Amino acid sequence: MCRLFAVTSETPLSPMTALEALNVMKEGHDGSGVGLFLRDLGGPFEDIKDAPILSGIFTEEGLKRLDIFMMNIGFMTKYKVSVKVPKKNNHGIPKRDVYLIRAYEYPEEWEDTDWEEKSRRLMMIRLKLREMGEEKKDMIVFSFWPDVIMLKEIGDPLSVGRHLQLDRKDLQARIIMAQGRQNTNYDINLYACHPFFVQGYATMTNGENTAFTPIKEFLSTRGFPGYSGFQSDSVVFTHILHYVMARLGFGIDAYKHIITPLQDDTIAKHPDSDFLKHLKHSCRRLIIDGPNCVIGSLPDHSLFMAQDRKKLRPGVVGGRPGMYAFSSEICGLDAVIPDRDQSKDFQPMYLDTAIVDSDRQEITICRQTEPLNLSN
Repeated sequence: MCRLFAVTSETPLSPMTALEALNVMKEGHDGSGVGLFLRDLGGPFEDIKDAPILSGIFTEEGLKRLDIFMMNIGFMTKYKVSVKVPKKNNHGIPKRDVYLIRAYEYPEEWEDTDWEEKSRRLMMIRLKLREMGEEKKDMIVFSFWPDVIMLKEIGDPLSVGRHLQLDRKDLQARIIMAQGRQNTNYDINLYACHPFFVQGYATMTNGENTAFTPIKEFLSTRGFPGYSGFQSDSVVFTHILHYVMARLGFGIDAYKHIITPLQDDTIAKHPDSDFLKHLKHSCRRLIIDGPNCVIGSLPDHSLFMAQDRKKLRPGVVGGRPGMYAFSSEICGLDAVIPDRDQSKDFQPMYLDTAIVDSDRQEITICRQTEPLNLSN
């Protein structure tokens, strides 16, 4: 099993906070890799929330190709974080040339473009850069989006954090998601490392999705280029989240009904039974087969946790007003928010979705037996 930790805080935190939480859950991951997702950034990124940030790993030659490509399409560097890589290899972490975190100015011709079109173009640029990198093995591109940074690397999570000197004032965020990886593939592909991200939606999962093939086939026929790069069976959780909220226009409660629909006899008694019958039928190929614990981040800066029907992967939510965390194990919560009221910790069961909104004041529980909010 992997181990997951996410935190949402009024005060920006260092990524090391999440990596230290993973470290106390070390028996649940094998140190083969780590993924970090940072959102609602602090530090120097605080005043450039609208600037798209490119995150990835590049060779020196790949960086040259990137610079030419970005200049040709009108993007100029606005701010960058320099990640100094130690010369000495550390605990089996691969030797890299450049870990890139760079914010850009939009091209002048984008000035009057609405956000929907901007978001489409940003996604297409990310996909193009990924394609370029896979062709020559000189670029690994994780994200290209405003107010978002993603880092992924092979190695023990805490060792990677120290290796990259992530405990720094210019790299902080109010929302952090981190996964300590349990390698289930012979070769480690960083594109298979959680969290995953599509146009403002991010998820990470502890579990196994044996329904991956029909889900992949369904998503691949939706005519949306972002539903691609299927290196992990868990990436489809992000794609489904985007499909439900961005394409269908439903809320997070509908997401849970799609990935783990109620039994037919329970649907018959539900206040929205007609809608749920239609939803289950039309989206039946998106039903997951677990066990899976899913933690996700939405564009409105909410965090959520959901379980599938098998409920065989651990997950707990706890905290205090201003700071809440989502963790695979209670010891992860204890490491980061020891001063919380532990009696209010909540472990979602298979009908529950636990949500902490952007105001970070409380945990809201959405149960599948309740009436739906059909808009996001």
